[in-house]
Amino acid sequence: MDFKLVSEYTPAGGQPAAIEQIVSAFGADAGGVTLMGVTGSGKTFTMANVITRLNKPTLVISHNKTLAAQLYGEFKNFFPENAVEYFVSYYDYYQPEAYIPTTDTYIEKDLSINDEIERLRLKTVATLLSGRRDVIIVASVSCIYGCGNPDDFHATAIEIRVGEEIEMRTLMLSLVNALYTRTELELQPGTFRVTGDTIDIMAAFGEFGNQCFRVMFFDNEIEAIYSIDPQTGQKLNRLDSITLYPTNLFVTTQERINNAIEQIYLDLGKQITHFEEENRPVEAQRIKQRVEYDLEMIKELGYCSGIENYSRYFDGREEGSRPFCLIDFFPRDMLTIIDESHVTVPQIRGMYGGDRARKENLVEYGFRLPAAKDNRPLKFDEFEELSKRVLYVSATPTRYEFVKSEGIIVEQIIRPTGLIDPALDTRKTKGQIDNILEEVTETVKRGEKVLIATLTKRMAEELSRYLDRVGVSNRYIHSDIETLERVQILDDLRDDKIDVLVGVNLLREGLDLPNVSLVIILDSDKEGFLRNVRSITQIAGRAARHPRGRVILYGDRLTDSVKQAIKESNRRRDIQIAYNFEHGITPRQVQKSSRRQNALLGEDDREGNNNLYLLDRVASDSIAIAADTTSDYLLSPEELTEAINRAKTDMAEAAKSLDFQLAAKHRDRMHELEKMLKERQTEILNPFSK
Repeated sequence: MDFKLVSEYTPAGGQPAAIEQIVSAFGADAGGVTLMGVTGSGKTFTMANVITRLNKPTLVISHNKTLAAQLYGEFKNFFPENAVEYFVSYYDYYQPEAYIPTTDTYIEKDLSINDEIERLRLKTVATLLSGRRDVIIVASVSCIYGCGNPDDFHATAIEIRVGEEIEMRTLMLSLVNALYTRTELELQPGTFRVTGDTIDIMAAFGEFGNQCFRVMFFDNEIEAIYSIDPQTGQKLNRLDSITLYPTNLFVTTQERINNAIEQIYLDLGKQITHFEEENRPVEAQRIKQRVEYDLEMIKELGYCSGIENYSRYFDGREEGSRPFCLIDFFPRDMLTIIDESHVTVPQIRGMYGGDRARKENLVEYGFRLPAAKDNRPLKFDEFEELSKRVLYVSATPTRYEFVKSEGIIVEQIIRPTGLIDPALDTRKTKGQIDNILEEVTETVKRGEKVLIATLTKRMAEELSRYLDRVGVSNRYIHSDIETLERVQILDDLRDDKIDVLVGVNLLREGLDLPNVSLVIILDSDKEGFLRNVRSITQIAGRAARHPRGRVILYGDRLTDSVKQAIKESNRRRDIQIAYNFEHGITPRQVQKSSRRQNALLGEDDREGNNNLYLLDRVASDSIAIAADTTSDYLLSPEELTEAINRAKTDMAEAAKSLDFQLAAKHRDRMHELEKMLKERQTEILNPFSK
């Protein structure tokens, strides 16, 4: 089936030319193309049109879960008849296993898995293995981590057909090998129940939520297959056949398990000998106990905690070889789109190094076999080798994208709304505070908002206090402000509760503030990360969604970065103004706000995939959580415990709805309350400790 783009809009502004250039470049076998699109130019719609024209299975990589969820929702709306899937890390909370030699501290792995996301991951893999080519997978950087052998996953899938001759016991054994669990209680995803000559099976995932099936036998023949209601057992539809996929990506055959266990024992002996030869009995005993315990668990249950550290044995890979990952499930002619590539590419590049450093200590001190180092994310060169056709998408691409694109840089400067880039105005620092106050006052009078970017946290706080004294409603925001409070501050700006936002680094991708018409950048004469061309362009882009958008840079000299940013801004403005004049376009303000993007995603997707339904109650709770924490000190230990449990439940609920930003707020709240409870308990045990 081909991709079918459904939209009430047609490409406009700079989109038609960009689409043609990208499609032509890939048609001429280009390995990489960079789409350099200004903020608000509709890069996602361009991507959707490119996917339709190329008609290739597509992997879209985003640098965080929240933006990935937003992209997933947009592509779901663009391609309702095609397979659009979501693949991100399934951990709500993850503390990796680690050892710190300097303090002799072992940190045990601690995690919380989001069952809904795990099912979405399984559905992603099953869709890829189904043979469909009209597939779009929106993924986070977790797509470069190991996820099992595609051949084993496919080999463990169970196909059941009416009229097929098979013993009931054989089918049950196949289900167990696919990691389904037998139960006598209520069916849950990944379980089956046997009653007489009938097996009820709830699949690990389904097209529209969980799917439950009833397989009825007559002697050793499958007589009928029905889809049923898991609660009532009522038959819904009669089916000719079904395919059940494993409940876990790390699944393998019994033959591989037997071979793996044998090889693990051999490598364990080598590692014990290695430690004994170095006169390190503690490490030798430690690795012996740990691995033997893991092997006993694998023999009895088929898995153990940390089984991913033995993935090389189960995959049948050579030492040092790369793990299988999501990309291995794609056909070789796939298209890879890297969104916000200036952030995502460095993130992909850095994953291997951090993982390797942690594993080295675990192996060196006897906590893991050397094979654990082969359970890792892809090295950057391995990722490049797998990605043969890549579209880099960014408003501010780096030199890497330019080099990989071999000069094929597609600009998307014209916005469908007709909005032009904000003008960049440079001013001296003498009297800047009075000048800032004058500009802010005039802007606020028009009902518009202001962002002020400082270079230091202290400057942000002092400027905020000054604005308070002169009666300007404002807040400051920087890295010391907790996630919980940061999100609420942005919401307050959108909701007209404050007029000015002062911050150190306001160039976060996805920051959508349509009412901001003025951006002020202080200390523009200081070269560095926060004042280079890319940063200045990103900060200035926050005013690009308003027809009166302006940017004022205060500094006593024009740095090379400022000169380059102004030159580029003027170039873009000239092109945009000429286009608007030629086509008689009047710029119009963008009305959408990212604050509601997740909620809209849930509403758009409620019928198609209720896994992404975002609870309005959860969103409204964000204000309640941000209450003054001083009142918490008046709570009793029992009340604090109840509040901790409530925060934990809210965190899980938000994560289940894929609102990871809100989940992080609840997590911060939970940790804060746990700290208070510990202090309270200490006071009760030792009232004279203070």
